[in-house]
Amino acid sequence: MIARLLQGLAVVLLAVVPARAMDIQRVVSSGGVEAWLVENHAVPMIAVELGFHGGSRNEAAGKEGTATMMAGLLDEGAGPYDSLAFQRKLEAHAIAIDFDAGRDTVTGSLRTLTAHRDEAFDMLRLALTEPRFDDEPVARVRGQMHSLILRQNEDPDDVAVKAWFETMYPGHAYARPTLGTDASVDAIAVGDLKSFLAHRLARDQLKITVVGDIDAATLKGLLDKTFGKLPAKADPDSVPEVSAPAKSKRVVIKKDNPQTVVVFGGAGLKRDDPEFYAATVLNYILGGAGFASRLTEEVREKRGLAYSVYTSLMPLDHSGAFIGSVGTENGHVKESLAIIEKEIAKLLAEGATAEELKNAKTYLTGSYPLRFDTSGKIAQELVGIQLEDLGIDYVNKRNGLIEAVTLDDLKRVAPRFLQPDRLIETIVGEPKGL
Repeated sequence: MIARLLQGLAVVLLAVVPARAMDIQRVVSSGGVEAWLVENHAVPMIAVELGFHGGSRNEAAGKEGTATMMAGLLDEGAGPYDSLAFQRKLEAHAIAIDFDAGRDTVTGSLRTLTAHRDEAFDMLRLALTEPRFDDEPVARVRGQMHSLILRQNEDPDDVAVKAWFETMYPGHAYARPTLGTDASVDAIAVGDLKSFLAHRLARDQLKITVVGDIDAATLKGLLDKTFGKLPAKADPDSVPEVSAPAKSKRVVIKKDNPQTVVVFGGAGLKRDDPEFYAATVLNYILGGAGFASRLTEEVREKRGLAYSVYTSLMPLDHSGAFIGSVGTENGHVKESLAIIEKEIAKLLAEGATAEELKNAKTYLTGSYPLRFDTSGKIAQELVGIQLEDLGIDYVNKRNGLIEAVTLDDLKRVAPRFLQPDRLIETIVGEPKGL
């Protein structure tokens, strides 16, 4: 009910704030808590997105899944409210609060009507600073994680992705499954959840974006009330930098299935790399453009070997990666992989065409405003920009950086992630002829 109501209101905000016309204000509270604010008083609704640097990469070995479990429990009772009372309070005031965890971040969101603004921010405060971790919700969320792990272990796509990270980053924190394993989830105690919260969710790692019916003066007071009691500093991040393996590796996991899933990739670029924009354009041409990409043309359109094939850049805080996937019948795996490797080598050797560069720029710049067509999407995009430290003027600069990419830039960046002789491939199914 809450989600449907708030989603409906969000749709009203479609195209209200064009990306280039947004006025992004930097708001700093008296206590030093900073947020980016986009005021929009057209609809009585406020969207908040927040993110903390540090996710599953910071979990203790043997306690994989801690960040995910903690995130799942932050809205399951806090302060004076047990789980049921907390959810009833949200429901009564049409407030939506949600948290999630990934490899590099713990994120949260808040959606509220302006009329319930103060109650909403106070519930967010309780969730972040006074979560209860009561026995019943802990047991319930633990059970949900076991169910998800079981489902992932049966899903070829999930198995292939998990194996790819293990093969790409052996012995590193990025190799650990974010959801954990059955054994690690059982090993997580309430003390582990409280410790992760206390040592990782701190103000020096926090980024906040607020979009909607609120002004800077009001937000300043709410920032200290909501986030002021968080620890000032998180523990130092001891996760080391890590690169892709120097040699190719192929892992085959046999699974009785009529179709085989392949995940492939290798070295990539980190987000702060000045050549990231050229790499973005080149990846679009190779496999990021859907039906307009070279891989889709060669694998699907010309030969009908797969329904979909794609590639993407995956910048992590401590590594840069390039990753792709294809699903095909067991008898077509060898041919599909040969074509993918051939096309990567061809693009590396010959480069892109002027027409491909033009089309890539047109799509990448033209589609960018779609990331800002609702208040929630604006908030998500801007908190991501903060987490990546791209600067408050990035929205206005981004398309210019794409437009500035030349064919020479594409040739220069190509060897940094188009490396057909260093591909890491994980294959799940019953592939023939490998």
